[in-house]
Amino acid sequence: MSGSVKRSKPDLPVEDAEKSWQLQTAKARFSELFRRARAEGPQWVTRSNREAVVVLPAEEFERLQARSRQPRSLVDFFAQSPLARIKIDLEREPDFGRKVEL
Repeated sequence: MSGSVKRSKPDLPVEDAEKSWQLQTAKARFSELFRRARAEGPQWVTRSNREAVVVLPAEEFERLQARSRQPRSLVDFFAQSPLARIKIDLEREPDFGRKVEL
């Protein structure tokens, strides 16, 4: 891919390195960057061989945002639930079983 450069991290898989763009190349070829982000997934834009930003499809960004808004614990989840404000009567009449002839 002529519009990209490998990131400075040596342990990256080749396919990730192929999704990296130098800032000046990304600016000059923004339409291609946009198209590849939609078709191939996140594209990294670097400046001075360091990761700077990631361009990703809006749907993926929305999915990540939704995950970040999830409660951190089960207690928080139930406290934030719309059902937390509903009063439920959980009282039961005692059940002593039935009489069985032996």
